[in-house]
Amino acid sequence: MEYDDVLESWLAPFLMASINTRIVHRSNALSDGRYGNDFMYEEAVMTGSGNGGKKRARKMYWGLGAFTAGISVAPIRWLMENFFLPKPGSGPTPEQQLKGKYIFLFRGTTADGQTVKTRVTGDQDPGYGSTAKMLGQAAACLAKDIPDSVGGGFWTPATLLGDGLITRLESYSGIEFKID
Repeated sequence: MEYDDVLESWLAPFLMASINTRIVHRSNALSDGRYGNDFMYEEAVMTGSGNGGKKRARKMYWGLGAFTAGISVAPIRWLMENFFLPKPGSGPTPEQQLKGKYIFLFRGTTADGQTVKTRVTGDQDPGYGSTAKMLGQAAACLAKDIPDSVGGGFWTPATLLGDGLITRLESYSGIEFKID
């Protein structure tokens, strides 16, 4: 956890960061360093400013650490699965999924010191409604937009689907990408 002076918010670890950062770095490698040879990428959750934001960041930091430790030990994992974690199918109701929305903010600094900001917004719950639409458009992109000449291998969405997926998401999925 740390305080970000630019965002004026405390930051806590994001659950998916350990996976997402690997995918982003793999995309950079597959694109011959398009993002730069000294490219760095991190993800975090903004928890707010002041003491309240710091407390939330601290709770998320320790909570994520405890969760990670717990799921790696079989007896504790069993307890978590049976008594603490949500049961399959117990996610948000269809109404909650439709009413959900999200905003992701990305901030980057170029090699020459310029700041690039991107905002991604979605019109449904990010874990269910929006994810289902993303998967559907990724499948459509794979079926309709990828030339037969593209070889196999271990691609990432950015390197295989690229701007075509972004266009589909904006056109058909209620997701908007805005670069400031």
